[in-house]
Amino acid sequence: WPSAVVFDLAQALRDGVLLCQLLHNLSPGSIDLKDINFRPQMSQFLCLKNIRTFLKVCHDKFGLRNSDLFDPFDLFDVRDFGKVISAVSRLSFHSIAQTKGIRPFPSEETTENDDDVYRSLEELADEHDLGEDIYDCVPCEDEGDDIYEDIIRVEVQQPMKMGMTEDDKRNCCLLEIQETEAKYYKTLEDIEKNYMNPLRLVLTPQDMEAIFINLEDLIKVHFNFLRAIDVSMMSGGSSLAKVFLEFKERLLIYGKYCSHMEYAQNTLNHLLANREDVRQKVEECTLKVQDGKFKLQDLLVVPMQRVLKYHLLLKELLSHSSDRPEKQQLKEALEAMQDLAMYINEVKRDKETLKKISEFQSSIENLQVKLEEFGRPKIDGELKVRSIVNHTKQDRYLFLFDKVVIVCKRKGYNYELKEIIELLFHKMTDDPMNNKDIKKWSYGFYLIHLQGKQGFQFFCKTEEMKRKWMEQFEMAMSNIKPEKANANHHNFQMYTFEKTTNCKACRMFLRGTFYQGYLCPKCGAGAHKECLEIIPPCKIGTAGFRGGFYSGFFCCCPKMVAVQNYHGNPAPPGKPVLTFQIGDVIELLRGDPDSPWWEGRLLQTKKSGYFPSSSVKPCPVDARVSAGEEMELGSLGFAGNMERQQTDNLLKSHASGTYLIRERPAEAERFAISIKFNEEVKHIKVVEKDNWIHITEAKKFESLLELVEYYQSHSLKESFKQLDTTLKYPYKSRERSTSRTFTRSPVFTPRVIGTAVARYNFAARDMRELSLREGDVVKIYSRIGGDQGWWKGETNGRVGWFPSTYVEEE
Repeated sequence: WPSAVVFDLAQALRDGVLLCQLLHNLSPGSIDLKDINFRPQMSQFLCLKNIRTFLKVCHDKFGLRNSDLFDPFDLFDVRDFGKVISAVSRLSFHSIAQTKGIRPFPSEETTENDDDVYRSLEELADEHDLGEDIYDCVPCEDEGDDIYEDIIRVEVQQPMKMGMTEDDKRNCCLLEIQETEAKYYKTLEDIEKNYMNPLRLVLTPQDMEAIFINLEDLIKVHFNFLRAIDVSMMSGGSSLAKVFLEFKERLLIYGKYCSHMEYAQNTLNHLLANREDVRQKVEECTLKVQDGKFKLQDLLVVPMQRVLKYHLLLKELLSHSSDRPEKQQLKEALEAMQDLAMYINEVKRDKETLKKISEFQSSIENLQVKLEEFGRPKIDGELKVRSIVNHTKQDRYLFLFDKVVIVCKRKGYNYELKEIIELLFHKMTDDPMNNKDIKKWSYGFYLIHLQGKQGFQFFCKTEEMKRKWMEQFEMAMSNIKPEKANANHHNFQMYTFEKTTNCKACRMFLRGTFYQGYLCPKCGAGAHKECLEIIPPCKIGTAGFRGGFYSGFFCCCPKMVAVQNYHGNPAPPGKPVLTFQIGDVIELLRGDPDSPWWEGRLLQTKKSGYFPSSSVKPCPVDARVSAGEEMELGSLGFAGNMERQQTDNLLKSHASGTYLIRERPAEAERFAISIKFNEEVKHIKVVEKDNWIHITEAKKFESLLELVEYYQSHSLKESFKQLDTTLKYPYKSRERSTSRTFTRSPVFTPRVIGTAVARYNFAARDMRELSLREGDVVKIYSRIGGDQGWWKGETNGRVGWFPSTYVEEE
């Protein structure tokens, strides 16, 4: 990294991962690897935990005095990076480092003034995220692939040569699948015969299960799998795809094996280090397997490598089977094995996530609920919080999950629970007015309760931090309230499936171990987030609508407004109750004009149930801006009455994506959206027709506010192909001051290493992931997480991680 600067080093060290790995490299065993959180970038809690782990080992194992070390925030906030470098310098002079031939630093000739070098780092740290680009994915089994190739390599296999026919190449692929499977099965038998059976004499059943997990079950499955492959090969291999399809469900047991692999390795290493009888027995066993060439730790990695190779083997076979009658079945088998690989990787990832959640749980006092019930963690860190009731800003530590935000007060290294805010009943809005104040902790946004109860205002240290938090809130809310949750009459809700379930739309697995997808409680269908819009119609939801008064309007979910309070008395006979107050808006789900009871969903809470039909009336849509809406639109760029030329002059000097909403009193369409895109200002008429508001017939809204909020997160290219931008910056909220900029060194500049085309839709679950639509062209930046099923890339102006099996390289 010849072009790197000091801040690049600070970014690389801020999450504590590299420092912990440094200690492990200096003295293997000095630090327990399971105590390191390898991907903590969105979690201040986990970063600080890593740093504290480093400091404790430096003190306890390397003998550094507390005065030689630093406070965790000296590194995380880069308050005193000089102290951090000083501590690492002392490590470089340690006898352990010297015996490894490491050159200590600084050398005697160093005369540079440290204060000048480190002075601006804290400000730069405030302005920039942690250095995720350095290593977003840290593979747990660096050498696993090499070990697998060494053990499973087939000696008789001939490399494909020029001049070979497609049939010859196909036969090579078939032989490779058969022979490597036979070699793999023999490896499993070797582990059972030469390790498991002898070690039962010295290990408890609990230790045996911890180390070998469900390996005996794998052996049984692969005994039958190999037999089925051999039978297929006797008839030329034309039925091999069918074998893979039939065994897909049985291979799901790899989810358990792979997710427990790290714990198995740690258990084995602990026993080898602390029990001489176990160490001697393992060494004795090792000599019986391929002359001691491979350790038990190496062999235990092989099953995980093998199951993640099947889709690669089938992909190669398919490429040489273009004229074969079984081609379509091979495609299905390939997709099945890709799906299996993704499922296994997600089980592993969920295991890591649940470990993080457990660490959060044990650090929060007075917490009476299980955090895993709230979905996946999104981000955590320090903010200032002000409730609508209590107007004083208070220092708080927030843990944001899919369903809730946990508000805590710091107590040393632990936290005291203060509030649990359910996101389902809130909406988030920006507070652009505070951005004019460039002081720290003045960048705010609101969580507003949908029924007018207590709301909250959050203040971030910097504008960048505010952007990051608002993005994570948006992602969490889109997970619990997906845009297409009610498509085709369903009522999809985020759900944990106890058994492995297939998506109703695409037939692929709902992956992972908790909150794997969405369930419609009405019909029992399960679906991926990206499949909600293509799921077949809800059978229960459409029943009873034939001939109904509103059956023809169901797709639009007609809105009703409550004209009287209803608190459940009288109750609908044998049906769930929907309570509401005067003025609440209800989406009508089912309603016959002659029936005293209708079914609906309260717009604010999405709760559904039955209510008296006499308590509501049709909800008129008025495109005029109400006082409350105008105040909210003011923060979203509403500029009042303004001519086109005046708008051009205002926006032309602003950044691309800056927009405003203006009134056009003399025109048929009373409102227009004006937006700076690239070097031009574009004007879009807002059409009011049949009680709906839209800029294109394809997407209609009930209010101007709803329309603006939608296009803040969805590109205008949905309506205008040449206008590929969202409504990014409301004109009135643009900062008047220029902020300092930092040019990243080439170390952080992504390099395109390939391109791919998305084969399936994929909906991101957090801000590190990249949503895909079928046909999207993706620039590939990194394949470093390939062993875990994820690549990094860019499409549609966004960068993130996506499932490698969802794309096909060009």
